[in-house]
Amino acid sequence: MIWIFPAVAGLLIVYFAMRSSRFQRFAEPTLSILVAFGLLSAFFVWIREDNSANTRNDPPPFSRAQPVIPPEDIVLEGLTFARNRPDTSYRVTGTVVNSSDFNINYFRLAVTLEDCPANTCKSVGDDTALILARLAPGQSQNFETFFTFPSPFGVEPSTPKWSYRITEVNGRAP
Repeated sequence: MIWIFPAVAGLLIVYFAMRSSRFQRFAEPTLSILVAFGLLSAFFVWIREDNSANTRNDPPPFSRAQPVIPPEDIVLEGLTFARNRPDTSYRVTGTVVNSSDFNINYFRLAVTLEDCPANTCKSVGDDTALILARLAPGQSQNFETFFTFPSPFGVEPSTPKWSYRITEVNGRAP
């Protein structure tokens, strides 16, 4: 409710500035200095609060320890890469198998595309996707995702070579 006072004051200043040129010559420099002072003080308060937040010794928030699942315990089967629209996008489908002793929530799949005509490979690009796969130990699930790679001047790779790896696995105990 206190915001009404500055709003009414602002409206009165605009009204008087439109009606009186003498008030306008006085109000413009005064208001400019007040606004500059307000912005400067807000900046100093912001800097001070940011520094005080970094020096606090608060305990870390409660978090449940996540099990460490090595990427080798996740098996990817039947990966297929198909060109999609727009031309720089590829649709990837496959099956993920959980061979670990933990439930899986998600994993990150990193893919590298190379163009290898005449066995001379040239890197096209890298991309990473987050795959949501909630799997119990021993279960499998189909997945689909998309990767985007730069395509200079609309030239698509003549002999694409795909390499992929799992970079992160998040899970929980059963």
